[in-house]
Amino acid sequence: MNNGADAIQVFADLNLLKNTAMQWDQNKRLMLAERGGKKIEGFDLGNSPLSVTKETVYGKRLFMSTTNGTKSLQKVQNVEYLFAMALPNRKAVAERIMSLNQKNVLILGSGWEGSYSLEDSLAAGALASYIEENYSSEVNIANDELQASLALWKFWENDILKCLKTATHGKRLTRLGNYEEDFKCCSELDCLDIVPSQFERGVIRAS
Repeated sequence: MNNGADAIQVFADLNLLKNTAMQWDQNKRLMLAERGGKKIEGFDLGNSPLSVTKETVYGKRLFMSTTNGTKSLQKVQNVEYLFAMALPNRKAVAERIMSLNQKNVLILGSGWEGSYSLEDSLAAGALASYIEENYSSEVNIANDELQASLALWKFWENDILKCLKTATHGKRLTRLGNYEEDFKCCSELDCLDIVPSQFERGVIRAS
């Protein structure tokens, strides 16, 4: 979205993705899908952040399915406010959340095939840390899971790249090929002001 994509429409089911995408002008769509870190044959892109260049995505709708993330987004698509966060847009999302003055906020990490994910907990801790440091009088950490994520962030905040490579998913990507630049991109902090927001069910746009 930072490079001008019109929207990202998320899918858990690959066949539904294909059928929906085929209803769009082929010059205004891209299909992105990966499983286990590998791009699926027949799709335009996987989920490398380096592949979604301005030249590739500008003005297009991205129909996307990933191993974990898009499934998680679909599970919570009925909430009033839904934002997608990674480390690069942490500050922007945190400030949007606090501007809404909501009583309860759920931070949902997508995990790995139903199991724990180190990098998702790191991101949750990073978000909570920013909010706690900048809005300390307005927030309360409600459970031990987020307390643990905060502790994880405090441990790794000065070497995010190492944490991503230590995680089992990071090791999985390393076995698949040279993802060094992807790791560096994903470890950048507070460098984007994009807030990906759900505008209609399953459709996310920049706000």
